Amino acid sequence: MTDTREFSVSSEFSGIRLDKFLVAQMPDFSRSEIQSFTVTRAGAPAKFSDKVKPDDKIVVQIPSPTTNVATENISDELDLEILYQDDDIIVINKPRGVVMYPSAGNKTGTLVQNLLSITNLSSLGGATRPGVVHRLDKDTSGVMVFAKSDAAYRGLVKIFSEHDLTRKYVAFVWGVPNWTGADITGNIARSSRNRQKMTMVKSGGKPAHTAVEVLNAWPRAGVSEFRCTLFTGRTHQIRVHLSAHGFPVLCDPIYGRGASRLGSVRDGDLLEFIKTHSGQMLHAQILEFNHPITGARMRFKTELPDDMMELKAILDEC
Repeated sequence: MTDTREFSVSSEFSGIRLDKFLVAQMPDFSRSEIQSFTVTRAGAPAKFSDKVKPDDKIVVQIPSPTTNVATENISDELDLEILYQDDDIIVINKPRGVVMYPSAGNKTGTLVQNLLSITNLSSLGGATRPGVVHRLDKDTSGVMVFAKSDAAYRGLVKIFSEHDLTRKYVAFVWGVPNWTGADITGNIARSSRNRQKMTMVKSGGKPAHTAVEVLNAWPRAGVSEFRCTLFTGRTHQIRVHLSAHGFPVLCDPIYGRGASRLGSVRDGDLLEFIKTHSGQMLHAQILEFNHPITGARMRFKTELPDDMMELKAILDEC
């Protein structure tokens, strides 16, 4: 069902662009959302770049949001761990090995499809990404929040875009540093050689900032456990930053450079784990933010997944 809204332009808005006028009138919608609506002025189709005049009659038609994510073929094996849920948001502990949402190579069994089979999600994220305001890579596990209501979606997008939240990850990495903490900064851009890969660049790209704390180190194995705090949210940020500084994440097929490290591994159990395990040893452990509707401070912390606990037990025996 289409939502129709009508506005009359007052003198204070005279001469500004139509889309800017509508942003002021409909603060619940972003400028990009508004530009997808059907808008008329004085009964004729209007351009968003048009300048409005006093007493202009503006009519906006807002289509009902829809999704096209099928939920018939969800995974029977995916037992979602729900950490919190209300009418506006749902917070879950994402398992490793699960794709976020449908794409060309992954049509079924995605996290979004499984969520839609048990609850509703805001369709403002898009037809195939309803409720999605941030993402984790397929083989990264951990805490995630999804929007169930449209108002929560807009609020969470603002929180993430302004980095007004706390995100902490645990990573097992190659190498033992001679420091206990470090700040890593450096712009990140898509690689010109491999479009599936990100890289640090001296110019261009987007600024990225990761704080690193050493939690444990196993010098005989040449492995450390880091806690990484994100101050920005770039694609593959932790994996790129750590690898570029000589501490690639274990079992990372893209940035891990594992083949060059295997020759130094002397422990049989550790060698077997690294050779046979699929998926980088990276877990989003802590997510803290203000509820997008109530404003209440919320904090979620999860235990390390079983495979990372197994790795830690092996390292303790090395």
